[in-house]
Amino acid sequence: MTVSASEIPAAAGIISVSNLVKQFGRFAALRGVTAEFDSGEFYAVLGDNGAGKTTLLRALAGLADPSSGTVSILGQNPRQACREIGYMAHPSLLYDEMSGMENLRYFARLYDILGDERCQHVIRSVGLDPGLARPVGKYSQGMRQRMSLARAILHDPKILLLDEPFSNVDVHSAGEMVGLLKTMRDGGKTIFVVTHQAALLEGVADEFVWMQAGHIVDRTRRLTADHSEAGKQ
Repeated sequence: MTVSASEIPAAAGIISVSNLVKQFGRFAALRGVTAEFDSGEFYAVLGDNGAGKTTLLRALAGLADPSSGTVSILGQNPRQACREIGYMAHPSLLYDEMSGMENLRYFARLYDILGDERCQHVIRSVGLDPGLARPVGKYSQGMRQRMSLARAILHDPKILLLDEPFSNVDVHSAGEMVGLLKTMRDGGKTIFVVTHQAALLEGVADEFVWMQAGHIVDRTRRLTADHSEAGKQ
């Protein structure tokens, strides 16, 4: 059953967005978005190109300042809550000339994570080998996406914001990534995935959030046929 976003009762969520507007010149990417999102839920964010999905994710991550309106993460603004947020952009944000382990050592220093134990653990958790000396620039696309996810979870954030994590990844690797995200959700993390491959998350995501022209227009607990088709665009 699909319900209008306006029909969902307000609740005290881990993330609160109020009348959020984001403009780029005359173009409004977000047009007064208001929503609450609960802790420990897996949200799949769907919509056509230009619907505002990535802009919403960047606003939640504190990477896109609102033109107006507010974003609250755990009762703080996103930049104050940055240590509780793991963000995986569409580009990998990895250094191609460095190995996976060298990349994570660099990012670990930014979070005051000492030693290699945590880096090795997250690399293994995404199905890669910490001892692989190959530069990330020579990784397959699936390996790059896994390493990008490892970077996003390195500091053990409560909230994961992932933009097209299955892009150009083979079906088997994408399925393994979905299984890993499900395990993280079951462990209490709140997860947002922007994707055009909605069918991958059927039976896994707790809620499908449909965006159109800068608005959240629907939220549903099940993937509908219309949403599945839209997710392919």
